[in-house]
Amino acid sequence: MDAGSGSKNYGVTPVEVMASMSGLDFIRKMFAGELPPPPIMQTIEPFDESAEPGLIVMHSVPGLRHYNPIGSVHGGYAATLLDSAMGLAVQSMLKPGQGYTTLEFKISFIRGMSETSGAVRTEGRTLNVGRRAATAEARITDRNGRLLAHATTTCLVFDLPTGTAAAS
Repeated sequence: MDAGSGSKNYGVTPVEVMASMSGLDFIRKMFAGELPPPPIMQTIEPFDESAEPGLIVMHSVPGLRHYNPIGSVHGGYAATLLDSAMGLAVQSMLKPGQGYTTLEFKISFIRGMSETSGAVRTEGRTLNVGRRAATAEARITDRNGRLLAHATTTCLVFDLPTGTAAAS
């Protein structure tokens, strides 16, 4: 279980590369280190990631660097985990040439996290994926399976730009 990200090379995969494969293949290549994880992942340092159609699981460890001014893990940490898991769950269902973007999401915080929480598990799951819209949900649980936060999202599904016309 590698909780560190020192060896990962973060970056942005070109749209043409992403468009050339299914969403599930793209995510699996990213999790395997064959494609770079996006720079936002540096903030949550996920590990033990897995992707199945409509289901994403990843683990992360909240730390002191995630604290807010009132002395607990900032809600943005949970929001990043939940939004990432839900978005990737949607992406795992897309065909080559399709993309998505988040239209809205709602989060409910149930229990706080601290630097002593240990590894947390985030699971994102699709609810429905249509031609133009998709919905998903995600949950963060602690090592004892207690619910820490949950969320739902609606995403817009669209065709990715292809060819050189998009570059001009």
